[in-house]
Amino acid sequence: MKLISLDEKQLINKTVLVRVDYNVPLKNQKIVDDSRIKTSLPTLKLLQKLDCKIILLSHLGRPEGKKDTNLSLEPVAQHLAKLLQTRVEFVNDCVGSKVEKNVAKLKSKEVLVLENVRFYAEEKKNTAKFAQKLSVLADVYVNEAFSACHRSHASIVGIPQFLPSYAGLALVKEVEALSKLMKNPARPFVMVVGGAKISDKIDAVTNLSQIADAVLVGGGVANNFLKADGYEIANSYLQDVPADLKKQNVSYVAVAKKIIDDNKTQRLLKDDYIPLPKILYPIDVVTAKSINSQKTKEICLANGEKKKVTQDLMYLDIGEKTTRLYQEIILQAKTIFWNGPMGVFEQPQFSRGTKEIARTIAKAGAMSIVGGGDTICAINKFGLQSRYDYVSAAGGASLEFLSGKELPGLKVLEN
Repeated sequence: MKLISLDEKQLINKTVLVRVDYNVPLKNQKIVDDSRIKTSLPTLKLLQKLDCKIILLSHLGRPEGKKDTNLSLEPVAQHLAKLLQTRVEFVNDCVGSKVEKNVAKLKSKEVLVLENVRFYAEEKKNTAKFAQKLSVLADVYVNEAFSACHRSHASIVGIPQFLPSYAGLALVKEVEALSKLMKNPARPFVMVVGGAKISDKIDAVTNLSQIADAVLVGGGVANNFLKADGYEIANSYLQDVPADLKKQNVSYVAVAKKIIDDNKTQRLLKDDYIPLPKILYPIDVVTAKSINSQKTKEICLANGEKKKVTQDLMYLDIGEKTTRLYQEIILQAKTIFWNGPMGVFEQPQFSRGTKEIARTIAKAGAMSIVGGGDTICAINKFGLQSRYDYVSAAGGASLEFLSGKELPGLKVLEN
Protein backbone atom coordinates (compact mmCIF):
# COMPACT_ATOMS: atom_id res chain seq x y z
CA MET A 1 0.00 0.00 0.00
CA LYS A 2 1.45 3.33 -1.12
CA LEU A 3 0.17 6.30 0.87
CA ILE A 4 0.41 10.02 0.05
CA SER A 5 3.14 11.01 2.48
CA LEU A 6 3.93 14.52 3.69
CA ASP A 7 5.17 16.84 0.95
CA GLU A 8 7.25 19.46 2.75
CA LYS A 9 7.25 21.90 -0.17
CA GLN A 10 3.46 21.88 -0.28
CA LEU A 11 3.16 22.45 3.48
CA ILE A 12 5.32 25.55 4.03
CA ASN A 13 3.33 28.32 5.77
CA LYS A 14 0.06 26.37 5.46
CA THR A 15 -2.71 26.05 8.01
CA VAL A 16 -2.81 22.31 8.66
CA LEU A 17 -5.63 20.32 10.24
CA VAL A 18 -4.13 17.21 11.84
CA ARG A 19 -6.40 14.34 12.87
CA VAL A 20 -4.60 12.82 15.86
CA ASP A 21 -5.67 10.11 18.26
CA TYR A 22 -5.47 11.55 21.76
CA ASN A 23 -7.92 9.02 23.13
CA VAL A 24 -5.79 8.53 26.24
CA PRO A 25 -6.70 7.12 29.67
CA LEU A 26 -7.56 9.82 32.23
CA LYS A 27 -7.78 9.63 36.01
CA ASN A 28 -9.01 12.70 37.87
CA GLN A 29 -8.43 14.69 34.65
CA LYS A 30 -4.77 13.61 34.63
CA ILE A 31 -3.28 11.56 31.79
CA VAL A 32 -2.31 8.05 32.86
CA ASP A 33 -0.51 7.02 29.64
CA ASP A 34 0.59 9.56 27.02
CA SER A 35 1.98 7.06 24.47
CA ARG A 36 -0.50 8.09 21.79
CA ILE A 37 0.28 11.80 22.24
CA LYS A 38 4.01 11.16 21.93
CA THR A 39 3.43 9.24 18.70
CA SER A 40 2.25 12.46 17.01
CA LEU A 41 5.17 14.65 18.12
CA PRO A 42 7.51 14.06 15.12
CA THR A 43 4.80 15.21 12.70
CA LEU A 44 3.92 18.25 14.83
CA LYS A 45 7.58 19.28 15.12
CA LEU A 46 8.03 18.93 11.36
CA LEU A 47 5.01 21.17 10.75
CA GLN A 48 6.41 23.74 13.17
CA LYS A 49 9.71 23.62 11.31
CA LEU A 50 7.78 24.39 8.10
CA ASP A 51 6.16 27.46 9.77
CA CYS A 52 2.69 25.93 9.67
CA LYS A 53 -0.29 26.92 11.76
CA ILE A 54 -1.37 23.66 13.41
CA ILE A 55 -4.93 22.66 14.32
CA LEU A 56 -5.40 19.36 16.15
CA LEU A 57 -8.59 17.32 15.98
CA SER A 58 -9.23 14.20 18.07
CA HIS A 59 -11.82 12.14 19.88
CA LEU A 60 -11.75 11.01 23.51
CA GLY A 61 -13.90 8.22 24.89
CA ARG A 62 -17.46 7.56 23.76
CA PRO A 63 -19.63 10.61 24.42
CA GLU A 64 -22.20 9.31 21.91
CA GLY A 65 -22.70 12.64 20.14
CA LYS A 66 -23.26 14.69 23.30
CA LYS A 67 -21.04 17.14 25.19
CA ASP A 68 -19.46 15.57 28.27
CA THR A 69 -17.07 17.70 30.33
CA ASN A 70 -15.43 14.54 31.67
CA LEU A 71 -14.30 13.77 28.12
CA SER A 72 -12.98 17.21 27.24
CA LEU A 73 -9.61 17.43 25.49
CA GLU A 74 -8.53 20.44 27.56
CA PRO A 75 -6.32 18.37 29.93
CA VAL A 76 -4.75 16.77 26.85
CA ALA A 77 -3.94 20.21 25.40
CA GLN A 78 -2.25 21.17 28.66
CA HIS A 79 -0.18 17.98 28.64
CA LEU A 80 0.77 18.45 24.99
CA ALA A 81 2.13 21.91 25.82
CA LYS A 82 4.56 20.29 28.27
CA LEU A 83 5.67 17.69 25.72
CA LEU A 84 6.14 20.23 22.91
CA GLN A 85 7.57 22.81 25.30
CA THR A 86 5.49 25.45 23.60
CA ARG A 87 2.20 27.23 24.15
CA VAL A 88 -0.84 25.21 23.08
CA GLU A 89 -4.24 26.88 22.82
CA PHE A 90 -7.55 25.10 23.39
CA VAL A 91 -11.04 25.97 22.16
CA ASN A 92 -14.12 24.23 23.58
CA ASP A 93 -15.67 23.40 20.21
CA CYS A 94 -14.50 21.94 16.90
CA VAL A 95 -16.70 23.78 14.36
CA GLY A 96 -18.39 27.16 14.10
CA SER A 97 -17.59 30.86 14.34
CA LYS A 98 -15.79 30.65 17.71
CA VAL A 99 -13.39 28.06 16.33
CA GLU A 100 -12.85 30.03 13.12
CA LYS A 101 -11.97 33.15 15.13
CA ASN A 102 -9.39 31.18 17.16
CA VAL A 103 -7.91 29.74 13.97
CA ALA A 104 -7.64 33.25 12.46
CA LYS A 105 -5.54 34.34 15.44
CA LEU A 106 -3.02 31.54 14.97
CA LYS A 107 0.53 32.45 14.03
CA SER A 108 3.08 30.20 12.36
CA LYS A 109 4.31 27.31 14.56
CA GLU A 110 1.39 27.79 16.98
CA VAL A 111 -0.88 24.90 17.98
CA LEU A 112 -4.62 24.92 18.60
CA VAL A 113 -6.40 21.87 20.04
CA LEU A 114 -10.10 21.59 19.17
CA GLU A 115 -12.70 20.03 21.45
CA ASN A 116 -13.69 16.35 21.25
CA VAL A 117 -15.03 15.74 17.74
CA ARG A 118 -17.33 12.99 19.00
CA PHE A 119 -19.38 15.57 20.89
CA TYR A 120 -21.11 15.82 17.50
CA ALA A 121 -23.23 12.88 16.31
CA GLU A 122 -22.42 13.96 12.75
CA GLU A 123 -18.87 12.69 13.25
CA LYS A 124 -19.84 9.03 13.45
CA LYS A 125 -22.58 9.51 10.84
CA ASN A 126 -19.93 10.95 8.49
CA THR A 127 -22.18 13.71 7.18
CA ALA A 128 -20.69 15.72 4.32
CA LYS A 129 -21.90 18.99 5.85
CA PHE A 130 -20.01 18.35 9.09
CA ALA A 131 -16.87 17.27 7.23
CA GLN A 132 -17.03 20.49 5.20
CA LYS A 133 -17.38 22.59 8.38
CA LEU A 134 -14.19 20.98 9.66
CA SER A 135 -12.36 21.39 6.36
CA VAL A 136 -12.91 25.16 6.09
CA LEU A 137 -10.55 25.61 9.05
CA ALA A 138 -7.42 24.69 7.09
CA ASP A 139 -5.56 24.52 3.77
CA VAL A 140 -4.34 20.95 4.21
CA TYR A 141 -5.37 17.79 6.10
CA VAL A 142 -2.97 15.30 7.71
CA ASN A 143 -4.10 11.99 9.19
CA GLU A 144 -1.93 10.98 12.13
CA ALA A 145 -4.54 8.69 13.71
CA PHE A 146 -3.93 5.19 12.38
CA SER A 147 -5.90 3.80 15.34
CA ALA A 148 -9.07 5.45 13.99
CA CYS A 149 -8.53 4.52 10.34
CA HIS A 150 -10.93 1.58 10.55
CA ARG A 151 -13.76 4.07 11.20
CA SER A 152 -15.73 5.71 8.37
CA HIS A 153 -16.10 8.92 10.33
CA ALA A 154 -16.23 12.51 9.06
CA SER A 155 -12.82 13.43 10.51
CA ILE A 156 -11.24 10.34 8.92
CA VAL A 157 -12.81 9.89 5.48
CA GLY A 158 -14.99 13.00 5.08
CA ILE A 159 -12.42 15.80 5.29
CA PRO A 160 -10.18 14.31 2.53
CA GLN A 161 -13.05 14.92 0.11
CA PHE A 162 -12.54 18.67 0.60
CA LEU A 163 -8.81 19.18 1.30
CA PRO A 164 -5.44 18.03 -0.06
CA SER A 165 -4.66 15.15 2.30
CA TYR A 166 -1.52 13.39 3.54
CA ALA A 167 -0.54 10.53 5.82
CA GLY A 168 1.41 11.59 8.92
CA LEU A 169 4.89 10.29 9.72
CA ALA A 170 3.70 7.85 12.40
CA LEU A 171 0.84 6.57 10.24
CA VAL A 172 3.21 5.78 7.38
CA LYS A 173 5.61 4.08 9.80
CA GLU A 174 2.79 1.98 11.26
CA VAL A 175 1.58 0.79 7.86
CA GLU A 176 5.14 -0.08 6.82
CA ALA A 177 5.79 -2.02 10.03
CA LEU A 178 2.56 -4.02 9.85
CA SER A 179 2.95 -4.64 6.12
CA LYS A 180 6.29 -6.33 6.79
CA LEU A 181 4.46 -8.97 8.82
CA MET A 182 2.21 -9.83 5.89
CA LYS A 183 4.72 -9.64 3.04
CA ASN A 184 7.80 -11.84 3.22
CA PRO A 185 8.62 -11.60 6.96
CA ALA A 186 12.02 -12.87 8.01
CA ARG A 187 11.57 -16.44 9.22
CA PRO A 188 10.83 -18.03 11.58
CA PHE A 189 7.89 -15.66 12.11
CA VAL A 190 6.30 -16.10 15.55
CA MET A 191 2.95 -14.59 16.55
CA VAL A 192 2.23 -14.25 20.28
CA VAL A 193 -1.41 -13.54 21.10
CA GLY A 194 -3.09 -13.12 24.48
CA GLY A 195 -5.41 -10.81 26.36
CA ALA A 196 -8.90 -11.50 27.64
CA LYS A 197 -11.02 -11.15 24.52
CA ILE A 198 -10.77 -13.26 21.41
CA SER A 199 -13.39 -11.26 19.46
CA ASP A 200 -11.12 -8.43 18.33
CA LYS A 201 -8.18 -10.75 17.55
CA ILE A 202 -9.75 -13.76 15.89
CA ASP A 203 -9.66 -12.41 12.31
CA ALA A 204 -6.01 -11.36 12.66
CA VAL A 205 -5.09 -14.74 14.15
CA THR A 206 -6.95 -16.53 11.34
CA ASN A 207 -5.10 -14.49 8.69
CA LEU A 208 -1.65 -14.43 10.29
CA SER A 209 -1.75 -18.12 11.20
CA GLN A 210 -1.50 -18.75 7.46
CA ILE A 211 1.65 -16.62 7.32
CA ALA A 212 3.35 -17.28 10.68
CA ASP A 213 5.52 -20.29 11.46
CA ALA A 214 4.15 -20.51 15.01
CA VAL A 215 1.26 -18.98 16.97
CA LEU A 216 1.74 -18.92 20.75
CA VAL A 217 -1.52 -18.37 22.62
CA GLY A 218 -2.02 -17.17 26.21
CA GLY A 219 -4.35 -15.13 28.38
CA GLY A 220 -8.13 -15.50 28.20
CA VAL A 221 -7.85 -16.16 24.46
CA ALA A 222 -6.12 -19.47 25.24
CA ASN A 223 -9.24 -20.72 27.03
CA ASN A 224 -11.09 -20.81 23.69
CA PHE A 225 -8.35 -23.00 22.21
CA LEU A 226 -8.13 -25.25 25.26
CA LYS A 227 -11.90 -25.80 25.29
CA ALA A 228 -11.87 -26.36 21.52
CA ASP A 229 -9.32 -29.12 22.04
CA GLY A 230 -11.36 -30.78 24.77
CA TYR A 231 -9.62 -29.46 27.88
CA GLU A 232 -11.50 -28.48 31.04
CA ILE A 233 -11.32 -24.73 31.69
CA ALA A 234 -13.43 -24.74 34.89
CA ASN A 235 -14.44 -21.21 35.96
CA SER A 236 -11.98 -19.45 33.64
CA TYR A 237 -13.03 -16.48 31.55
CA LEU A 238 -14.45 -17.45 28.18
CA GLN A 239 -15.76 -14.69 25.94
CA ASP A 240 -19.25 -15.33 24.65
CA VAL A 241 -20.39 -14.16 21.23
CA PRO A 242 -22.84 -11.25 20.90
CA ALA A 243 -26.51 -11.99 20.21
CA ASP A 244 -26.34 -11.23 16.48
CA LEU A 245 -23.56 -13.77 15.98
CA LYS A 246 -25.43 -16.37 18.02
CA LYS A 247 -28.28 -16.05 15.52
CA GLN A 248 -25.75 -16.91 12.81
CA ASN A 249 -24.68 -19.93 14.87
CA VAL A 250 -21.17 -18.51 15.41
CA SER A 251 -19.04 -19.68 18.33
CA TYR A 252 -15.56 -18.40 19.21
CA VAL A 253 -14.70 -21.88 20.47
CA ALA A 254 -15.74 -23.31 17.10
CA VAL A 255 -13.62 -20.69 15.32
CA ALA A 256 -10.64 -21.63 17.51
CA LYS A 257 -11.23 -25.31 16.64
CA LYS A 258 -11.22 -24.46 12.94
CA ILE A 259 -7.89 -22.62 13.32
CA ILE A 260 -6.46 -25.68 15.09
CA ASP A 261 -7.79 -28.06 12.42
CA ASP A 262 -6.68 -25.87 9.50
CA ASN A 263 -3.12 -25.91 10.84
CA LYS A 264 -2.99 -29.52 12.07
CA THR A 265 -0.57 -30.68 9.40
CA GLN A 266 1.74 -27.69 9.87
CA ARG A 267 4.75 -28.11 12.13
CA LEU A 268 7.38 -25.86 13.67
CA LEU A 269 10.79 -27.46 14.05
CA LYS A 270 12.08 -26.48 17.49
CA ASP A 271 15.89 -26.66 17.66
CA ASP A 272 15.74 -27.68 13.98
CA TYR A 273 14.55 -31.22 14.70
CA ILE A 274 11.74 -31.37 17.31
CA PRO A 275 8.35 -31.08 15.54
CA LEU A 276 5.75 -28.98 17.38
CA PRO A 277 2.20 -27.99 16.41
CA LYS A 278 1.99 -24.65 14.64
CA ILE A 279 -0.74 -23.45 17.03
CA LEU A 280 0.41 -23.76 20.65
CA TYR A 281 -1.65 -23.09 23.77
CA PRO A 282 -0.77 -23.64 27.45
CA ILE A 283 0.32 -27.04 28.71
CA ASP A 284 0.24 -25.73 32.28
CA VAL A 285 -1.51 -22.82 33.98
CA VAL A 286 -1.43 -20.78 37.18
CA THR A 287 -4.84 -21.02 38.82
CA ALA A 288 -6.74 -19.44 41.70
CA LYS A 289 -10.34 -19.04 42.83
CA SER A 290 -10.34 -15.33 41.92
CA ILE A 291 -8.03 -12.70 40.45
CA ASN A 292 -7.57 -11.24 43.94
CA SER A 293 -6.62 -14.53 45.56
CA GLN A 294 -3.07 -14.88 46.91
CA LYS A 295 -3.45 -18.66 47.08
CA THR A 296 -2.40 -19.99 43.68
CA LYS A 297 -1.92 -23.46 42.25
CA GLU A 298 0.06 -24.43 39.14
CA ILE A 299 -1.54 -27.27 37.21
CA CYS A 300 -0.16 -29.20 34.22
CA LEU A 301 -2.96 -29.85 31.74
CA ALA A 302 -0.95 -32.30 29.67
CA ASN A 303 -0.86 -35.15 32.20
CA GLY A 304 -2.74 -36.69 35.12
CA GLU A 305 -2.69 -33.41 37.04
CA LYS A 306 -5.73 -32.22 35.13
CA LYS A 307 -7.85 -34.05 37.72
CA LYS A 308 -6.75 -31.28 40.10
CA VAL A 309 -8.83 -28.82 38.06
CA THR A 310 -11.88 -28.17 40.23
CA GLN A 311 -14.84 -26.18 38.95
CA ASP A 312 -14.10 -23.17 41.19
CA LEU A 313 -10.67 -22.49 39.64
CA MET A 314 -9.75 -19.81 37.10
CA TYR A 315 -6.75 -19.95 34.73
CA LEU A 316 -4.97 -16.63 35.31
CA ASP A 317 -1.48 -17.03 33.84
CA ILE A 318 0.52 -19.44 31.73
CA GLY A 319 2.56 -21.90 33.79
CA GLU A 320 6.32 -22.34 34.05
CA LYS A 321 6.55 -25.16 31.47
CA THR A 322 4.54 -23.16 28.92
CA THR A 323 6.63 -20.05 29.60
CA ARG A 324 9.88 -21.95 29.01
CA LEU A 325 8.56 -23.56 25.83
CA TYR A 326 7.35 -20.22 24.46
CA GLN A 327 10.68 -18.58 25.34
CA GLU A 328 12.64 -21.22 23.43
CA ILE A 329 10.49 -20.75 20.35
CA ILE A 330 10.67 -16.93 20.57
CA LEU A 331 14.47 -17.05 20.76
CA GLN A 332 14.51 -18.92 17.43
CA ALA A 333 12.43 -16.23 15.73
CA LYS A 334 13.53 -13.63 13.20
CA THR A 335 10.17 -11.79 13.23
CA ILE A 336 7.81 -11.47 16.22
CA PHE A 337 4.35 -9.93 16.54
CA TRP A 338 2.93 -9.74 20.06
CA ASN A 339 -0.57 -8.58 20.99
CA GLY A 340 -2.09 -9.30 24.42
CA PRO A 341 -0.68 -10.30 27.83
CA MET A 342 -0.32 -13.92 28.91
CA GLY A 343 -2.33 -13.49 32.11
CA VAL A 344 -3.68 -11.01 34.64
CA PHE A 345 -0.34 -9.20 34.77
CA GLU A 346 -1.75 -6.37 36.90
CA GLN A 347 -1.65 -8.79 39.87
CA PRO A 348 1.91 -9.76 40.91
CA GLN A 349 0.98 -13.41 41.48
CA PHE A 350 -0.19 -13.70 37.85
CA SER A 351 2.39 -11.48 36.12
CA ARG A 352 5.31 -13.90 35.65
CA GLY A 353 4.23 -15.28 32.28
CA THR A 354 3.71 -11.86 30.69
CA LYS A 355 6.92 -10.48 32.21
CA GLU A 356 9.08 -13.38 31.02
CA ILE A 357 7.59 -13.36 27.51
CA ALA A 358 8.08 -9.56 27.33
CA ARG A 359 11.73 -9.88 28.39
CA THR A 360 12.40 -12.73 25.96
CA ILE A 361 10.92 -10.85 22.98
CA ALA A 362 13.04 -7.82 23.95
CA LYS A 363 16.27 -9.82 23.84
CA ALA A 364 15.42 -12.17 20.96
CA GLY A 365 17.31 -10.24 18.27
CA ALA A 366 14.30 -10.53 15.96
CA MET A 367 12.32 -7.71 14.38
CA SER A 368 9.72 -7.20 17.10
CA ILE A 369 6.35 -5.48 16.73
CA VAL A 370 4.25 -5.06 19.86
CA GLY A 371 0.67 -3.80 19.90
CA GLY A 372 -2.47 -3.36 21.96
CA GLY A 373 -3.35 -1.19 24.94
CA ASP A 374 -2.92 -3.90 27.60
CA THR A 375 0.36 -5.02 26.04
CA ILE A 376 1.70 -1.46 26.19
CA CYS A 377 0.61 -1.16 29.83
CA ALA A 378 2.50 -4.37 30.55
CA ILE A 379 5.77 -3.36 28.88
CA ASN A 380 5.57 0.05 30.56
CA LYS A 381 5.08 -1.66 33.91
CA PHE A 382 8.12 -3.84 33.33
CA GLY A 383 10.24 -0.94 32.01
CA LEU A 384 10.71 -2.49 28.56
CA GLN A 385 8.94 0.06 26.34
CA SER A 386 12.11 1.06 24.46
CA ARG A 387 13.28 -2.49 23.78
CA TYR A 388 11.18 -3.30 20.71
CA ASP A 389 11.50 -2.28 17.07
CA TYR A 390 7.95 -0.94 16.88
CA VAL A 391 5.26 -0.39 19.49
CA SER A 392 1.75 0.20 18.13
CA ALA A 393 -0.95 1.91 20.17
CA ALA A 394 -3.46 1.45 17.36
CA GLY A 395 -5.40 -1.43 18.90
CA GLY A 396 -8.39 -2.48 16.79
CA ALA A 397 -7.19 -0.76 13.61
CA SER A 398 -3.90 -2.68 13.55
CA LEU A 399 -5.73 -5.97 14.10
CA GLU A 400 -8.18 -5.19 11.29
CA PHE A 401 -5.24 -4.30 9.02
CA LEU A 402 -3.52 -7.60 9.89
CA SER A 403 -6.75 -9.50 9.25
CA GLY A 404 -6.54 -8.31 5.64
CA LYS A 405 -9.47 -5.90 5.79
CA GLU A 406 -9.47 -2.62 3.88
CA LEU A 407 -9.30 0.37 6.24
CA PRO A 408 -11.38 3.29 4.93
CA GLY A 409 -9.05 5.89 6.50
CA LEU A 410 -6.12 4.47 4.55
CA LYS A 411 -8.00 4.06 1.29
CA VAL A 412 -8.63 7.82 1.04
CA LEU A 413 -4.88 8.42 1.47
CA GLU A 414 -3.70 5.97 -1.18
CA ASN A 415 -1.42 7.36 -3.83
